[in-house]
Amino acid sequence: MNRKEIVTRVGGGIHGPMATVKVKPHRRIGAGARTLVVTGSKKHAAYYQAGRHLRGVAAQAASSSNQAGSEPRVAIVGATGAVGQEFLELLDERDFPLKELKLLASARSAGKTMKFQGRDLVVEELKEDSFGDVDIALFSAGGGISKKFGPLASDAGAVVVDNSSAFRMTEGVPLVIPEINAEAMRGVNWRERTGGIIANPNCSTIIALMAVTPLHREAGVRRMVVSTYQAASGAGQAAMDELVLQTKEALEGKEVTKDIFPFQYAFNLFSHNSPMQDNGYNEEELKMVKETKKIWSYDDVSITATCIRVPVIRAHAESINLEFDRPLSEERARELLSGSPGVTISDDRAANSFPTPLDASYKDDVLVGRIRRDISREDQNGLDLFVCGDQIRKGAALNAVQIAELLLDQ
Repeated sequence: MNRKEIVTRVGGGIHGPMATVKVKPHRRIGAGARTLVVTGSKKHAAYYQAGRHLRGVAAQAASSSNQAGSEPRVAIVGATGAVGQEFLELLDERDFPLKELKLLASARSAGKTMKFQGRDLVVEELKEDSFGDVDIALFSAGGGISKKFGPLASDAGAVVVDNSSAFRMTEGVPLVIPEINAEAMRGVNWRERTGGIIANPNCSTIIALMAVTPLHREAGVRRMVVSTYQAASGAGQAAMDELVLQTKEALEGKEVTKDIFPFQYAFNLFSHNSPMQDNGYNEEELKMVKETKKIWSYDDVSITATCIRVPVIRAHAESINLEFDRPLSEERARELLSGSPGVTISDDRAANSFPTPLDASYKDDVLVGRIRRDISREDQNGLDLFVCGDQIRKGAALNAVQIAELLLDQ
């Protein structure tokens, strides 16, 4: 979605009448002075303030040398991982305005260099005092790192956009998909240096809700049944690398390397590797249930999910069955989805052409197809969909960068 407008909605919440606002990505004006500086005045179409999650008042007493300027000083935590690398690509691609950019990772990765806009940036070791000169921190280094360093970054005055599950269900922390519930972000202002935490939803939740929410607004989802087919990227760069290695080993007739998963991954699929709960659901499945209700601010929906890991590199697929409170035709569903930001319809029955993970890879939009009436019902209150979305992009890095874009004019 390079240079493409984001359309989001304000007022009324997920279920009420809303005004539509178009938001354009920033344009980079020039280069500035430290590791990487981009300067110049910017104009945004209406952004919304972000939900405040204060961690103390220490940031309010920051020295003048640490005060925010006209453009944010940004840090990427987990810069060398798959999502961290995607952050770098997206900040460049979307011309995100930066005063400074800091790359943070483990001590093992410290000292490495990474390319950004033709410059070599040195990765620094993540430490407790890494955030005194940071305004917006993009975190993607796992829940443990987020739980330890996220509050420290917020205390230091930075707004944290966290890609882990650490804070998603924490009361007072907004859980945001910008095209869906940007209004949940009211409260945090990065220029005030008062900190805050905003959570990025789970990748499967984001990809599903990009397709389902426009239909929910129209007809009210009563029940949702989801089966996911999840790519290796959701388990990180090491899982992606192991899938490639296993594929080569299996084709050569060798015993496959199993360092990441206890199962052969190549030419196989298995239940999602997140911890299993006493009720027979795994954590990934329950994330979809809980996060959907929080994002929609709506508890009166029944959701069940089955999450499967499949041997695909970086794009998830999901089969979704929906039961609505009110009738919704296939034609109206297509009309709604065709006008939804971040969604592309791929639904050619004559050519038997529908969304695939390969088609969705490296794309910003979620692809939606197989739009059809649920023939197990006698009424018009059921639809089936098949969706695919890039797990690293919209499922993680892109969504977080869009959140950061929404913060810029606070």
